[in-house]
Amino acid sequence: AAAMELPPSHYPASRAAALAAGFVCYRRGSPGRGLALRAVRRAGRQAIEDVGHKYHLELVLEDVLDRDTTVNCTAEVLYHLGNKNIAPDVQFTIEGELKNTDEADNIFYNRIKSLEKELVAENIPDSHGKVSPEMEPVLLLARVAAGYVIWQNSTENTKFQFAQIKHVKQVKRSDEYLEFDYVILLHEMVSQEIIPWQMTVLWHPQRGVQVTQDSRQAKHPSE
Repeated sequence: AAAMELPPSHYPASRAAALAAGFVCYRRGSPGRGLALRAVRRAGRQAIEDVGHKYHLELVLEDVLDRDTTVNCTAEVLYHLGNKNIAPDVQFTIEGELKNTDEADNIFYNRIKSLEKELVAENIPDSHGKVSPEMEPVLLLARVAAGYVIWQNSTENTKFQFAQIKHVKQVKRSDEYLEFDYVILLHEMVSQEIIPWQMTVLWHPQRGVQVTQDSRQAKHPSE
């Protein structure tokens, strides 16, 4: 079947766009660059028999550190019918160049590698939405890794957004990777749930981000 145009503000389009943006952030982000959805320019949906719904999207993404810097991105998102255990297929193309982050990434890498004591922090951003400059890369890395978690756990009926780092702890390693143990909060916009999620994240400037382990946490009664 041909793709049917959807209004870009339409809920299914915005859910697919949020997933696509999270996936792009996971694939292209780093402690020096986070990408976020600025706008949905066009959207279409196609029903593929016995497979699922495929969304065709034209997006504008912004650099979260420099909101004046935007890139256009086309993406396709395929949600598999009925099978909750298969992550959606996402393909994307970015038009134009993303800003080079090698220098920022290396500065962060060397700073963390040279710490006497492992980094530990909580509540980033704080309750006023503030982030200290030295925690900005730690936050961006969490956003990038959250993109992976969002991709793996999204369905056609979910819309996840990264909300906050509840807790982060660096784990000492003997190899060249940096390792962080995060508990983040994800906001699921459809059910309005705030979900704590644990993730173990490895990062190296030349090798990118790997989420080696992640699990949804039970919510505390107080939250």
